[in-house]
Amino acid sequence: MSKDSVTRETVLAFHIGGKIGMRMSKPLQTQTDLCLAYTPGVAHAVREIATHSAKVFDYTAKRSLVAVVSDGTAILGLGDLGAEASIPVMEGKAVLFKSFGDVDAWPVPLNHCRQGGANTGKTDPQRVIDAVLAIAPMYGGINLEDIAAPACFEIEDRLDELLDIPVFHDDQWGTAVITLSGLMNYALLSDRSMESLRVVINGAGAAGIRIADMCKAAGVQDLVMCDTRGVIHTGRADLNAHKRRHACDSAARTLQEVLRGAHVFIGVSAADAVTAEDVRGMAEYPAIFAMANPDPEIRPEGVAEVLGDKPYVMATGRSDYPNQVNNVLGFPFLFRGALDVKARTINTAMKVAASEALAALARQPTPSEVQALYPRENLVFGNGYIIPKPFDRRLFTGVPLAVARAAVASGAAPADTDLEALQVELAARDAARG
Repeated sequence: MSKDSVTRETVLAFHIGGKIGMRMSKPLQTQTDLCLAYTPGVAHAVREIATHSAKVFDYTAKRSLVAVVSDGTAILGLGDLGAEASIPVMEGKAVLFKSFGDVDAWPVPLNHCRQGGANTGKTDPQRVIDAVLAIAPMYGGINLEDIAAPACFEIEDRLDELLDIPVFHDDQWGTAVITLSGLMNYALLSDRSMESLRVVINGAGAAGIRIADMCKAAGVQDLVMCDTRGVIHTGRADLNAHKRRHACDSAARTLQEVLRGAHVFIGVSAADAVTAEDVRGMAEYPAIFAMANPDPEIRPEGVAEVLGDKPYVMATGRSDYPNQVNNVLGFPFLFRGALDVKARTINTAMKVAASEALAALARQPTPSEVQALYPRENLVFGNGYIIPKPFDRRLFTGVPLAVARAAVASGAAPADTDLEALQVELAARDAARG
């Protein structure tokens, strides 16, 4: 199906009946099967878990099951449309979890989690936290989705403290992990170190804040953030705690000012926020990550007109341009690696490891079957190819293993985890996927 044929009618027809269902992992065809699955046999599993709580990972689906939780306050770029309206997105997320990471996931839309227990209005962080704590026994991980800032920050931080399973807000970290992988490869191509980069981020919501966190974790020292009021600097009195962490000591006040001489622009803001003149004033061999959707801060065609044959890197959030920053490259594999080693959290070290693994994969020769899926692109490492494609099967083994190793090394997973056995298991899982 071409992009031109993706009409309202074809989309709605595709979604009739939903996109997910349940599959059984054990047979139920005989009387013995019934006795094993339910009474009287199931009592043995119940007693084992009641006596040794950790065995819930052995005798239930918990080890590989993720809850996709949303209150519907920030659905894609559509805004606050409520919990029910979020379900198609949450189902889609579950499909991506399974298809790419072989992780079972289930939508958990939350009503009555707004202020006052209503279904409209601002998110009540405590109500979301309480709801997730209540359902957590069934799940090996929690993926928070489409929850508006700033409530999403508090919710993730508190749940990460309260639960002993991974909690991950994809709207915060997904774009950040993928962006960092592209930034790492840009630094390599431009012969610059991460420490030497001058980075400007436009947009200080959930994604922008976490991109800044990831950049700094990877070594970036010169970073300026902008929001709708301009440069986030130490003299401003209107900053929340997350913006204050990234406030710079600068006399500059506008995006245009800080872009002059910058190596990197990262946009998670609004269409047309950057002009051709802004790009012309950036450093030699710049990188422009214009990720506003559906319309980027500046279109690749506009950058090409300005820079011509000069070297530069251009990335967007769109699939119809090279170097798409696509979250599906992150969350399925982060959770796969975290679940496989029973990690208690997905920490910074694990996220950076995922970025490094993604960057390394883009530098390897692309399999012919992947290239065939993208006939209009030359998938050879360079300015037009710094981020791997989602359909590269090597993601399934490479990224989770890197995440798992980082989890063990950082203390997020048991020190005695057999990583060699995990490598074999991932290869077997990959083969079983067909």
